Amino acid sequence: MTQDRKIRWLSDVRRKDVGEVGGKNASLGEMIRELKDAGVRVPEGFATTSNAYWSVIDANGLREFIAGALNKLRRDMSNLSIVGQEIRGAILGVTLPDSLTKQIVESYHRMAGPDDPLPSVAVRSSATAEDLPEASFAGQLETYLNVRGDQALLDAFKRCLASLFTDRAISYRTSHGFEHTAIALSVGVQRMVRSDLAGAGVMFSIDTETGFPESVLITAGWGLGETVVQGSSEPDEYQVFKPLLVDAGKCPIVHKSLGFKKTKLVCAEFDGTSSTKLIESTAEERASYVLSDEEVLQLARWACAIEDHYGQAMDMEWAKDGETGSLYIVQARPETVQSQRKTGAIQTFTIREKGLLLVQGLAIGDAGATGRVCRLSSPAEIDQFETDSILVTQMTDPDWVPIMKRAAGIITDHGGRTSHAAIVSREMGLPAVVGAQDATAKLKAGRTVSVSCCEGDRGNVYDGLAQFDVDYIDIEHLPQTRTKIMLNMANPAAAYRWWRLPSDGVGLARMEFIVGHHIKIHPMALVHFDAVTDPTARAQIDDLTRMFPRKADYFVENLARGIARLATAFYPAPTIVRLSDFKTNEYAQLIGGEVFEPRECNPMIGWRGASRYYRSGYRSGFELECRAIKMARNEIGLENIIVMIPFCRTLDEADQVLEVMAEHELQRGEDGLQVYMMVEIPANVILAEQFAKRFDGFSIGSNDLTQLILGVDRDSDILSGLFDEQNAAVKWAIAEVLEKARKCGVHTGLCGQAPSDHPEFARFLVSHGIDSISVSPDSFINVKRVVASAESQGS
Repeated sequence: MTQDRKIRWLSDVRRKDVGEVGGKNASLGEMIRELKDAGVRVPEGFATTSNAYWSVIDANGLREFIAGALNKLRRDMSNLSIVGQEIRGAILGVTLPDSLTKQIVESYHRMAGPDDPLPSVAVRSSATAEDLPEASFAGQLETYLNVRGDQALLDAFKRCLASLFTDRAISYRTSHGFEHTAIALSVGVQRMVRSDLAGAGVMFSIDTETGFPESVLITAGWGLGETVVQGSSEPDEYQVFKPLLVDAGKCPIVHKSLGFKKTKLVCAEFDGTSSTKLIESTAEERASYVLSDEEVLQLARWACAIEDHYGQAMDMEWAKDGETGSLYIVQARPETVQSQRKTGAIQTFTIREKGLLLVQGLAIGDAGATGRVCRLSSPAEIDQFETDSILVTQMTDPDWVPIMKRAAGIITDHGGRTSHAAIVSREMGLPAVVGAQDATAKLKAGRTVSVSCCEGDRGNVYDGLAQFDVDYIDIEHLPQTRTKIMLNMANPAAAYRWWRLPSDGVGLARMEFIVGHHIKIHPMALVHFDAVTDPTARAQIDDLTRMFPRKADYFVENLARGIARLATAFYPAPTIVRLSDFKTNEYAQLIGGEVFEPRECNPMIGWRGASRYYRSGYRSGFELECRAIKMARNEIGLENIIVMIPFCRTLDEADQVLEVMAEHELQRGEDGLQVYMMVEIPANVILAEQFAKRFDGFSIGSNDLTQLILGVDRDSDILSGLFDEQNAAVKWAIAEVLEKARKCGVHTGLCGQAPSDHPEFARFLVSHGIDSISVSPDSFINVKRVVASAESQGS
């Protein structure tokens, strides 16, 4: 490195130049040089070097001054704010060397255009020890946006230098063992992307909560990206499945959620301290997605290209220029939490005996915690915080870190999965609920609460002390089995929680969970909205479907994306999706459902399963289910989805259901579509050979089959002692259908609780040649080992 070099153009910088221009600027230069052919756009600009930093420090005699001030820092950091303010004040008061001033101003003028003699720029700090794989410096240093003019740029340059010694930066380096005086600061100056006229956000090339490596997570807010990074506004959220991005004909967006996006940061005239201002978003903006589907896919492809180039999971910031419509990457650094986790064991939390639900938000992590609420409005109130309390506040920034380190859990009113509170909570291994909206209003100081992040995407805060069970699932050295061991899954939000298990796929994906918990509306109420007369139900439906010109599309899109998330967890292994199997009393509980459901004396053996799909009372609702399956398979691209028909009573009924499916372009055999049938009625066993001519596989539903063979209502407490899946009659029926299926050459599986509860039942299934057994995730390891033992004894 040339000793007097003070300026480097980003286009001349590579990632090996971290020591000269810091991690952030080195990464920007690397992308400009190496990823242009991949279409990745990065704003042009230049960076001051570490030599520039030391020239300022030495010209003003500050090297010894800074070291002396840091030596006064107490071990408990009780005088941190005094030391930090002393150093920052000294740096802000420096006189810049004339040669450096000249180089910065001349470089800035070179960025000017014929119609823009004083271009607006973003001025970013970049430390020379930044973004190491084992530690993230995200949020520690300052960025200044919409800087225009020579003097404003020089002022921003000095402010960036001073930010190397903010209280949070000093604290972070101390706790991570970095030598303060060995780190220099580079300042990057880039042409401003006018995202204040469009939107910006954060992107990860890995699922931030589970470490699932095949997902790109994108968050987006209106205006400049700081509101998303800081967590002051709840952003939109998108998840994209990487393996299907290579197919230009597919749209593998497996999750979309609309953020409230109450505020946005926009450019403003410089007022002496800032050239940005925070304003409220319009009602139209709050009700609209920031990104189109094609823009989401473009960003996801860039994320994959950046990850491939760096050879590791990445944390990126993006911005959209509202004047040109172009997307840009403005930062890229290594992801430092999930990519560093060991994969030999899975720690799981399960909540039990929970109290009244108080507030909800986004779950960060998958753990749980209990403690007394400590509600703070500012990090200056650190002396009021009790160690192991639950921190409740509106939002956090890096100044909150010393408090967060002492917390048992964190709850914020604002923020998304890529906000400061979320990122730091993951690093610290703390359960956090962010974007809870009214937590500071509802949770009074001193109240004992339980923070649960182990129930899917939604983080829940319950009253009182809940019980959390913690299990460690060892996935190393598991035996191989001929019998496929699959998982029963229902909640799309929890699908990626189990991706590390060596599952052979999803043996039972319950559609009704998605409908009941995520969609919430009866499909017929969407098709025939005029028939819904209850004003409360109509208002709820209008609110949930406000983003959709056609209400039925709300059902189709949300169901399709929910199914898709389940189908991506173990892709390309099969995911067997059971079509809806609500009973009439359960359907009636959906929003608007009472109008469309008859009252039955015994819904358990009433109008359920296949009998609904071809009858006029539900046929148009079933059409929506078919459209969702088609979207998940054909548009999103998950052809590993297998459709399964539940509670199919007769051969004629099977034919009618298959005919209706074909009418809606789900023709068995086309595009590789397989259709299975649940075996849960004695007629299915008796006529197994005839059913086998109509279906590609059987999945034995041992609960319903036991109920109907023994004549025992499985929900009856009085008869619970008679309900036994290992009854000789039930086992005879299972053995019979396995034998007939084998002769007919169709797949056989079982999706019930019995193999999990009774190892001998699993051995029985293996001895009769079953092809697959599907169990709950917490039973997977034990069943896998029992099956391996049974296979070895039978071989």
